[in-house]
This record gives sequence, structure tokens and C-alpha cells, in this order.
Amino acid sequence: TYELYDVLLVGKKAYVSNWGGRRPDADSLTGPAGRGTVVRVDPVRHIASEGSVTIIPLDAAASGPGAAPKEILTGLHASALALSPDRRWVVVANAGSDTLSVIDTRTESIVEKIWTRQSPDDLFGAQPTALAFDPSGKTLFVCNGSQNAVALIRFKPGNSTLLGLVPVGWFPGAIVPDARRNSFYVANIKGLSPGRPRKSDGQPEFNSHQYHGSLSLVPVPSARELREHTRVALENMRYPLLREAARRARPGQPPRPVPERVGEPSVFKHVVYIIKENRTYDQVLGDMPEGNGDPELCVFGERVTPNQHKMAREFVLLDNTYCSGILSADGHQWANTAISTDYMERSFAGFPRSYPDGMGEDETDALAYSPAGFIWDSAIAGGKTLRVYGEFAMTETRWKDPARKGPIKFLDYYRDFVGQRGEIEIRSVPAIESLRPYLATHTVGWDMDIPDVFRAAQFIKELKQFEQQGAFPNLSIICLPNDHTSGTRAGSPTPAAQVADNDLAFGQIVEAISRSRFWPETCILAIEDDPQNGWDHVSGYRTTAYVISAYTRRKTVVSTQYNQTSLLRTIELILGLPPMNQLDATATPMFDCFTNEPDFTPYAAVPNNVPL
Repeated sequence: TYELYDVLLVGKKAYVSNWGGRRPDADSLTGPAGRGTVVRVDPVRHIASEGSVTIIPLDAAASGPGAAPKEILTGLHASALALSPDRRWVVVANAGSDTLSVIDTRTESIVEKIWTRQSPDDLFGAQPTALAFDPSGKTLFVCNGSQNAVALIRFKPGNSTLLGLVPVGWFPGAIVPDARRNSFYVANIKGLSPGRPRKSDGQPEFNSHQYHGSLSLVPVPSARELREHTRVALENMRYPLLREAARRARPGQPPRPVPERVGEPSVFKHVVYIIKENRTYDQVLGDMPEGNGDPELCVFGERVTPNQHKMAREFVLLDNTYCSGILSADGHQWANTAISTDYMERSFAGFPRSYPDGMGEDETDALAYSPAGFIWDSAIAGGKTLRVYGEFAMTETRWKDPARKGPIKFLDYYRDFVGQRGEIEIRSVPAIESLRPYLATHTVGWDMDIPDVFRAAQFIKELKQFEQQGAFPNLSIICLPNDHTSGTRAGSPTPAAQVADNDLAFGQIVEAISRSRFWPETCILAIEDDPQNGWDHVSGYRTTAYVISAYTRRKTVVSTQYNQTSLLRTIELILGLPPMNQLDATATPMFDCFTNEPDFTPYAAVPNNVPL
């Protein structure tokens, strides 16, 4: 077995589900799976590629000495197991495939695949994570994690049917039926908090770490009630938009900033996607009277972040945009894949295997990644050119002089960069193998001792080279992380200095693009990976985001509700890429941020007020 998840005893045999499938052998292509382990991966995207169930004989007398276990390949992320009341059938939830596999315990073979999403033709996005039979064995309850719903299955092996959905809480992860009360009880992995009262005035303030598990106590619905529950669940999922996202491109459409359908023309040929770190809206832009901010919660206001304030004033101020994740481990998944897997959600129990933000050791994990892939996988598959600066990259640095010993600290990096001394070698390696051909290895992602102005300089250097060549990638992804800060760590800049560094680097990147030959055809989108390090008066998930281009509306507040999936959906529509899963397919594109009348005025970065 490998990455085992659940165990069922059936007679004198144990059925074991394996999240990562078969144990890799010498010929297997593998990727990291946390704490030094590896798992089989596919050869293109390098994402976990198997799930399985192992049947282990427990009675040596009946099975014979040394009887070998039998392994059955199922769908991806084989997880929860359920045994039918007559003990004939074992059902395994394949969270990464949106399916259930039904195993006949007599033949030890799969006899049926049951889809838990509404149609096999739908995109990935149900993620069945927990199972339970009713006492009759005729109804199977299935927790569809990313649909926030329980699916009711009429269980008839070979001809089982999805009856409907019951909405419950945030990522249901366990379920128990109660026959006496004709009910079922669902444990939801997460739940929202009412916030905490502020000391100054008692008004609530929110942080993304205010999450708690929750319980849903649900009477088993009648057929009529189930139809209504299903309607509500599908409405919550924005399911009708899934059909809209699949509509074919129309011929003869004029170029728009954000096309209405995939494949219709855009005025943009290039997208620069910038991922920053850990700030709420109020924490940075709460002092802007134009938006829905709270100055009392503003820690890094205009004095610290003059460029972000200027961008929000000159282009659009987004005051109703949200991160989908809580912290960096799931935040970088949401920012790059528009979904969080069952493995990722269950990792919140202390992150025992990995913290998969793609930044360093034990921070890469092929099981945590969406089976539907990353935005860069879509770009590559769509024939788009790609360049990645620091995102899902691991930092490697050393003194160029081998005789020089000791750790390299912030001032060493800063002085080496400012003085152009060339004493330190700074490079990165891909955290996921699919990025190797596209990674700018002369810059880095995570390392708070390396200033963001260094990262900006590396991008701008390549931008000038692209200008000379007359070609700029369709999609550039930039990790700009120093607004995370090092807190009050000795020997590091103050939090204000690191946020100011991040702000200046962001402004320098925007100015360089806006003064380049590519400006008329480039859209810059930026957002935080998560909002965990701040407070907000609206939601712990509300964050700062920026839309910057010649076609962006000027001096406008946009209060349309967006989140990270909206940015990814907008990138897909601009570049003509199909959605990856149900969540980006049904996200709200950022149409309201754009106009058809361009303003090619370049952006002028402003200097920092806080010493770096």
C-alpha cells in the first residue's frame, strides 16, 4: 500500500485505500509526496496519477503462507471506504476523479463506476470524500467536498443512480446516518467565524484563521424535498454557468479586453500574473476613502504602499475581492489551480505530510495538486508561451567565493544587489518538474532575505531582452512575496520596510511594462495568495487585487464580488484557454474592470517613503 487512507475488515481480509495508488517501483516516474516520500505521477504535469485499493489476506491458514495482497487500480485519490450492510460490496471514493468504484467482495473486482458529479461530461469538481450506507443498503450518502453538498445515490450495483444533492457546510468530510431519527449527520471540515469584537468599538473584525469545523444535522429528505435541496445546491454551485462556460466561440466577434467566450479574440496578447503574500484589503487600502475600507485596521497605508495606492486610484480600486484560501499552503493552490483538493483540505490537521506552497523542502507534494492541473498546464497545452519567475520555485544561494563561509543575511543580499558586487549566486530550481523549461532560474520566489526589488530587476532585465527580440510570453507568472515580511525577526528589515520593498518592486514592474512596446497588448493582474496576516472589517478573506492595462477603466471603484478564481477565469478568457475545473468555469470574469476605449498613458512608479 502507499499513502494509505482507510481500512475496512471484510471477513478475513482487509481492504485498504491508497490515496497515491501503488507503491512506486524502479521504473516509475515519481514526484514528491511530503516528508521524503514519493508517489507515481503523470509524465506531463507531474501530478499524482493513481489511486488504488489493496486487499490483504489476514488468515494465513485459509489463504496459504505468504499469500500476496491483491491491488486494484481505482480512480485518483482513492480515499473513504464503505461496506454495504450485506457485506457484499465495498465502495471507494475517488476524490480526484469525481467517482466511486464498487468492488464485489466475491470476485474482488470493480463492477461499477458511479459519477458523483451531475454529468460525466462536467469538469472536475465534486471530490467525493466520505461515504455511508443507510441500513437498507439501497441509499448511499456521499460527501461531495468541493460542492459543499451530500449526494444521495440509489445503490444498485451495475445500475446505480445519482438521485440529488443536499447542501451542507464547507467541505463535508465525514458522514454518519441515524436510522432511528431518519437523519444523517455531516462533519464539515471548515466553517466561518462571526469574527471577534474590536476593542475600540465592539464592531467585528475578521481574519482567515478564524475557521472552525461545523456539523450539519439533516433529516433524510422526501423525493419532493430532495428536488428542492438539489435546486439550492446547484444554485450555490452556480451550476448553470458551467454550461455557459462550455459555449463555443462565435465567428466574427470584435476583439474585447475580456472575451465573453473562450476562443473569441482579445485585445490582449500577454498577461502578467503577479502573486503577492498574505494581506487583507483593510490592512493595505483601508485608508482609501473611495472604497469600503476601515482606516483603523490599516497597517500599511499610503505612506508604506504609495504605488499600490496610486495604482488603485489611477486604474480600478477593487474593494470586494477575496482570496479563496486561508494560508499559503492552500493559497498557492487556489491562486494557480482554482481549487483545493481533498488531500489539501485534510492537511489542515497540522500539515503532517507537507505544507505544499511550492517554495521549499516539504513544501512540494504531488498529491496536493489538483488532478485538473495548474494554469501553466493549460497554457502549455493551449500552445501559449510561458515564463515563470519564482512561483513554485525553490531558492538556492551561495557565496561565489568558496572560501567565504557563514550564512548569507539580508544586508548581504541587499548590498550585493544595490552595489552590483556579484558576490552571491542566486538561483532557483522548479518545485514541480513541469515548470523546468519555463522557469527563470536567475530569480527566486520565497526567501524573505532577498529583496523584492531584486526580483523586479530580474524581470525587467528579461523584459528588455524580449523587446529586442520582439516577442513577449503570452503568460508570465511572478512571485513577489516580501509583503509577507519577516515579522520582528532579528537581523531582518522591519515589516514596514519589507512591505515598502514589495510596493516599490510592484511599481517598478508596472512602470517597465507600461513603457514597453508590449503595453498596448498586455494586461497585469495581481492578488495575494492568502490574507492570513491581517484583519478586515468585511471578511478575513477580503484582499487587495489589481487590474492594470491600457484598457482598464481609470479612476473607478469596482465593487463587483471577485475572488482568485475570477482572476484565473479572466486569464483563460484573454488567452483562449478552457477552464480547468468547475470552480474557475463558474467564476465571475472581471468584465467590469475594463473599457473598450484604451488609455495608453504609462504608469510612473513613485519612490519608497520607508527606507528599505
